Amino acid sequence: MTQLPVRTDRKLGLVIDLDTCVGCHACVISCKGWNTENYGAPLSDQDAYGADPSGTFLNRVHSFEIRPDEGAAQLVHFPKSCLHCEDAPCVTVCPTGASYKRREDGIVLVNEDHCIGCGLCAWACPYGARELDRAAGVMKKCTLCIDRIYNENLLEQDRVPACVRTCPAGARHFGDLGDPDSAVSQLVAERGGIDLMPEQGTRPVNKYLPPRPRDRIGADSPALTAVAETASGFLAWLDRTLDRLPGGGLARMDAPAKEENS
Repeated sequence: MTQLPVRTDRKLGLVIDLDTCVGCHACVISCKGWNTENYGAPLSDQDAYGADPSGTFLNRVHSFEIRPDEGAAQLVHFPKSCLHCEDAPCVTVCPTGASYKRREDGIVLVNEDHCIGCGLCAWACPYGARELDRAAGVMKKCTLCIDRIYNENLLEQDRVPACVRTCPAGARHFGDLGDPDSAVSQLVAERGGIDLMPEQGTRPVNKYLPPRPRDRIGADSPALTAVAETASGFLAWLDRTLDRLPGGGLARMDAPAKEENS
């Protein structure tokens, strides 16, 4: 079994803003593309264009409709990948030492040369963040694009995970959550960032920023108050023109269709 480090020098991870995520899946596509072409073995697909497609993804986006105590229902898009937990159960159950947590930055990785595809780590992970690649026969998981963030051949702005670099809504943030003065730590403090399923005791490094309450517009809202009692300009002309049409404009437009159906 693999031992977890007593402490890590840094806690690199993601902060995901559920208020900003629009569910476009750009992070899913960029993650699949980068990790298929670079780190480790390719992320395979089976019968991708057939009746029963399947494949390996390190990042997925789930969408849920929630109903707050007050106001209308909201659609929340929930991206999920490995959370690089401080007390990662996927590491401690690994019989070969293939799963491990790096002391220098806290990233949880899989040594694919040592992985036997037993699936114990997937059973231990309470978040369903590990996937067995059916073609390679080894477990796959988010690496925080370790081959990007330390790659000095890339521009500084590109030394972040592919999902962060790609997100068009700016919903994904990357940094050291072990540093209280880092931008991600300050963002978590300001917005009340939360752990996913804290009752599991895994102490995930990744944090989620909860959705903000939506504005409620009622019949008495100032936004719906009439700005003028009588129309003027183009709207006044349009009202007069429609009033001259026999039976009203919409009724006249519907008349031929009614006659044809009679």
